[in-house]
Amino acid sequence: MQTQLIKLVRDIYATNEFIPLHAPTFSGNEQAYLAETISSTFVSSVGKFVDEFEQKIQDFTHTTRAIATVNGTAALHSALHLAGVKAGDLVLTQALTFVATCNALHHMGAKPVFIDIEPKAFGLCPKATSVWLFENAVLDVDGQCRHKESGAAIKAIMPMHTFGHPVQIDELLTICQEWNLTLIEDAAESLGSYYKNQHTGTLGRFGALSFNGNKVITTGGGGMLLCREQDDGVRAKHITTTAKTPHPYEFYHDEAGFNYRMPNLNAALGCAQMEQLEAKLASKRVIAERYADFFEGSDYLFVKEPEYARSNYWLNAIVCPDLKTRNALLETTNAQGVMTRPVWQLMHRLPMFANALRGDLTHSEYAEARLVNLPSAPVGI
Repeated sequence: MQTQLIKLVRDIYATNEFIPLHAPTFSGNEQAYLAETISSTFVSSVGKFVDEFEQKIQDFTHTTRAIATVNGTAALHSALHLAGVKAGDLVLTQALTFVATCNALHHMGAKPVFIDIEPKAFGLCPKATSVWLFENAVLDVDGQCRHKESGAAIKAIMPMHTFGHPVQIDELLTICQEWNLTLIEDAAESLGSYYKNQHTGTLGRFGALSFNGNKVITTGGGGMLLCREQDDGVRAKHITTTAKTPHPYEFYHDEAGFNYRMPNLNAALGCAQMEQLEAKLASKRVIAERYADFFEGSDYLFVKEPEYARSNYWLNAIVCPDLKTRNALLETTNAQGVMTRPVWQLMHRLPMFANALRGDLTHSEYAEARLVNLPSAPVGI
């Protein structure tokens, strides 16, 4: 299997050289827009490309307001702040996620509660979320959701659309309504993914995108905060730009804000990348189909988009039969110059989150021992 898979990957990318997991591609106006930015001298957070990039993402996702940030973690941190999450509060999220999800909570002084994933899209499981709340939470006289044992406020649910596959948003929204919680979507990996024809990151009150170098499109470093409500968007722009009030020359800041502004240089790159987004997404679907055909009928399960969604297939993934098979696949492919990677270690195994509250994590542990990501960058773009 490993030999045939290596041949397939080399056929897809038409090279015998090293094949990375998801390298960025620059074949459009990137250099021209960057040169224009440098010529304008507006290379920092003020410049036309920041506004244009926000508008392009806003139009593509059909969100109410999109606010550019320096990275996806900053977008998540801003969303948590706007949702009223404070030090000591609890936020329900998944143990199977990239560490940035939980780092954003840590920076707030908030604490994660790790809930299991569902085994189809590998995102936060609504059933497991509901069970944990029923067993461990209560609404106080003011309607605040609280942890029964400690009394800590539970403020939000923060699922992550793993590898770009949308989670079961409707069910999570219902849970949020029942328990007076805010839904914040970690949509870092899911630009171009849709839940029931609505773009991820636009169904909760807030969503966060990432444009790191390994994402579908990249700004080098960068993120975007998506806001469902216009008032949230106005406030998000204010607090992420140091909370400075408009004035021709005076410097007055009306609250403690964040310096999370995306530089114009990064936004210029993003504008050029957005012009190629549809082509990149189409290429990635073709690659996913080739992987799906290859693994059909084998002992390996290719992770397909759930029936309620359309995925961007950011990182193609397979579920290996067991840990031994997973390790053999990882060792052979990487030794032959084809980069593959295991999924992240579960968050509660990391020292800074070892004492976090958690529910049963059966499906998360199963995936941790078997998931492998395959090269997924678009080709011909």
